[in-house]
Amino acid sequence: MTDPSGQSPRERYRVQVREEVKRHAWEQIATAGVPALSLNAIAKQVGMSGPALYRYFASRDDLITELIRDAYRSLADTVHEAATDGADLSRLAWTIRDWARADPQRYFLIFGTPVPGYHAPDDITAISAEVMTVLLDAATTHNRAATTKRTPLDIHLDIHRDWVGDHPATADTMRRALLFWTRLHGILSLDLAGHFAGMNLNPDLLIVEEVDAITAR
Repeated sequence: MTDPSGQSPRERYRVQVREEVKRHAWEQIATAGVPALSLNAIAKQVGMSGPALYRYFASRDDLITELIRDAYRSLADTVHEAATDGADLSRLAWTIRDWARADPQRYFLIFGTPVPGYHAPDDITAISAEVMTVLLDAATTHNRAATTKRTPLDIHLDIHRDWVGDHPATADTMRRALLFWTRLHGILSLDLAGHFAGMNLNPDLLIVEEVDAITAR
């Protein structure tokens, strides 16, 4: 027997268990970080044996992949929605900032220290590329005047553009999107890790300054 969604009771139960496992995984990560993630500990929390849990996640890396996939999908959907509403680079900066602050552990899972020995599958790389595509689209509206002197980075990006896929971005657009991406995440990473604590600084003002500098014609 299936419900209106087309799922059988067994399929619904499998989805419920996987979601419960991921919830406990996020709690572990928040407490002790990704390196301490333990399937056996999670199995005890959900009331099953370690081997039984492996029917839902084949390995620790499989669980980490699912968490990373969910995180990137959430970010991609968030920036897509903002872009659909007409967000420019400035609004996208606040959109990404709000997404990061809503769940710092989720942010650090994908933008923090890489998990030793872990390699993300291609579909996650594709989701990450969706975010960059939104940034490239927004950066296109801020191209510099043709008389502006080209930099060594511009020349480098003319040659090394595989990361933009089929996007028709100019070197200037790629440069602007990269500067936005690196500077914003630099501020967010320092802020969420507490490195501004005790400095009596407002990191939002740093974001304003960086975005203004990047989007200046």
